[in-house]
Amino acid sequence: MRVAVLLTLFVVIDGSFAWLNVQAARNPVTGLVSGVATAAIALFAYTKVVGRLEQRTATEVAPRDLVRQAGRGVALGVGLFSLVMLLIFACGGYHAGWGSAAGVVATLGLMTGIATCEELLFRGVLFRVLEERTGTLVAVAVSSAVFGGLHLINPQATVWGAVALAVEMGVLTAGCFALTRSLWLPIGFHLGWNFAQSGIFGTTVSGSTGTAGGLLRGVTSGPTLVSGGEFGPEASAFAVLIGGLAGCAMLVAARRRGRFVPATPRHGDQASPSIRPLR
Repeated sequence: MRVAVLLTLFVVIDGSFAWLNVQAARNPVTGLVSGVATAAIALFAYTKVVGRLEQRTATEVAPRDLVRQAGRGVALGVGLFSLVMLLIFACGGYHAGWGSAAGVVATLGLMTGIATCEELLFRGVLFRVLEERTGTLVAVAVSSAVFGGLHLINPQATVWGAVALAVEMGVLTAGCFALTRSLWLPIGFHLGWNFAQSGIFGTTVSGSTGTAGGLLRGVTSGPTLVSGGEFGPEASAFAVLIGGLAGCAMLVAARRRGRFVPATPRHGDQASPSIRPLR
């Protein structure tokens, strides 16, 4: 019952607000307000439903960790994606002109709503519940595959793009949560990564046509393994390499700090580690 209610609720929230936010992002003010409001509503729903169904406080979204963990995540996401774009540019696969400040604001709102809703669904619900029953590694693999696969519904999606997204984003965000036991780091990373794509470099995000533009108006070209093709830079081999390595590093750090859940917990062991989020 818990799994069914949580998954159904956040699939509905994610799908409904995604369309609304894309429409609102046509204007920078409505885009920003709509995205922030979506994030707030989704977080409120998560804390209330988890509290009712699991009889606990949702410490993974504790307000005390918001600024520090989300800030680190945003910096990590922007930094890693900027490195991806630097490598694509060095290979002649990226060219850009100036975009608009209005696009930056609208994209910030749009990506705030998307990052929050998707991380609550895929890491807060799917990964976390799977981890309790199957252990960390299986939960990483399954949640990442589902995350990548669901992006196949995007207009310019490709199978390779979905696989790339599962590796670079699915594994890394799961690693962020496994290491800190806080959803703020993966939410921040997801926001920073997506915002850098559209809000800074002006490129396609995950094969979607619903982006709002940004500081630059970018064009990618060349072989798919370099530029990412129609799916966008996330399908570049550089993104897979950088995101995949960063995700593995997160998981290694989580394992060393005793934050892994074993695949078959011994009798008397807790299903998940009762560890406070790192500061």
